[in-house]
Amino acid sequence: MSHDVHVEARSEEEYKYNRRKASQAMRNQVTVFAIMIFLTFVAFATVQAGFSAFLVVPLILLFAGVQVALQLYYFMHLSEKGTGIMQFFMYSGMIVAFTMILAFVTIIWW
Repeated sequence: MSHDVHVEARSEEEYKYNRRKASQAMRNQVTVFAIMIFLTFVAFATVQAGFSAFLVVPLILLFAGVQVALQLYYFMHLSEKGTGIMQFFMYSGMIVAFTMILAFVTIIWW
């Protein structure tokens, strides 16, 4: 019993195009990773410098939100084509979660 293996030959142009796309994607991921490391460093530096908690807490929450967005968009491959329905459900869930948290915080504190 032998299994037929289908091998698709690619032209030199297709190979170069795929290689260029992969290189661009890797460059984007390394850049985003460097940005996230920088944001983490800035957050640690603000805490270590002894700034007021009224500055540090919102800054850390802002940086955390930016990092979550970057991780979802780049490392979960949401920047690629064909992920529209997945993006729709993720962002819809985030909107619902944010609305619920805002409602509960409003009910409890006011």
